Amino acid sequence: MSAVWLQIGQCGNQIGQEWWQIVTGTSNREADIYPFCSQDGHLSAVCVDSEPKAVRKLQKQVKRGLFRESNLIMGKQGRGSNWAYGYHGVRSESEQSLCSRTMESLRKEAEKRDFYGGTVLFHSLSGGTGAGLSSRLCEAIREEYPLGHILSVSVAPHQAGESPLQHYNALLCLSWLQRYADGVLLFHNDEVLKQAAAPVARKDTPEASCQVSFPSMNAYLASCLAGLLCPLKIFTSQSGVSMGMEPWELLRTVCPMPAFKFLHTAQASTRGTVFWDSLASSALQPLPRQSLDGNPHQSTAVLAVARGPREDAFLANPRLVLRKLRQGYRCVSWNPFAATYWTDAASLVAPGRHSLTVCANHSSSADLLQRVEQRARAMYESNAFLHWYWRHGCEEGDFEQAFETVRSVLGDYSHLGE
Repeated sequence: MSAVWLQIGQCGNQIGQEWWQIVTGTSNREADIYPFCSQDGHLSAVCVDSEPKAVRKLQKQVKRGLFRESNLIMGKQGRGSNWAYGYHGVRSESEQSLCSRTMESLRKEAEKRDFYGGTVLFHSLSGGTGAGLSSRLCEAIREEYPLGHILSVSVAPHQAGESPLQHYNALLCLSWLQRYADGVLLFHNDEVLKQAAAPVARKDTPEASCQVSFPSMNAYLASCLAGLLCPLKIFTSQSGVSMGMEPWELLRTVCPMPAFKFLHTAQASTRGTVFWDSLASSALQPLPRQSLDGNPHQSTAVLAVARGPREDAFLANPRLVLRKLRQGYRCVSWNPFAATYWTDAASLVAPGRHSLTVCANHSSSADLLQRVEQRARAMYESNAFLHWYWRHGCEEGDFEQAFETVRSVLGDYSHLGE
């Protein structure tokens, strides 16, 4: 009971819906659900959005009565896909701001914990609420709980474009995460779409990618989170009770240096007979090999989480899988323990199914940052859409600081192997 789960905006609450359906599934043991609940049985979750639609749907889809009503925080109007509007809020509204209401609910949840380890955020990088309000909350949580961890689960928009303001929003949000979060599980909508479409494509269905829905994409993303963050026996007490330390152990394992916070995640799974080295090869398949400049990508740390009834087969020869992952992710030579693993016989996503979830501090994250910085810079120098940000309290210094922060991250990743 160490984490508070904070879902922000439409995307964050849609991911949260899939996540909680996995966690609260009827086949799951009480011991698996315990780390996510308070002693009164309510989920340790705070759901916030500037509009009520996504939160109300979440409330209906997940088991009745699991969410604390006071933790469902909704505004009356959206934030117009504008980071500044999400960050600063509606200045004229008489009601208490979304940020202050959320922080009050989070404080009460933190006080209910036996031990408060930190907060896990679900949000997007492109929306006004998902990018702007999450930046504000991340900053506020760091100031209020300086010793607590912050793990962000961030979803980047499609490259083709979801909003004319998405590059500004992503730039500002990424810079805030770099300053205030401890780690960022970064998912790209384009990559998630391909992975969610893969099972459909194997059925030789025409135009498989066109049939992939947003719930399918969110389900894949939630499956990756379950592979990494659901309870593991190695982190339980002698009485078999989990304290929910998996998010913080993940940060300790794959974020050995505070400058490198952006994490790449991949997952492969199968039923029946399992060959763990084959699953490792499948997990490596979507991994970007070279940067936009043509330089080979590298990793500072890699974590493999093997789940399934045949974990003994993995434990019989873990070096085989780790060697393949170490080579595929091109782990840096200066980290002698760059690749490690966790195992568990239980799988919350699908009982009896084997899954290998790989999380790596991989330099391919810099590709997204570079694209965002370049496109946002081109728009900024042309003064495109900036009046929408000035109108809601944003200043030139916010943009200049964001550009500087992202460029600094890009510089650090370019020297990763040195």
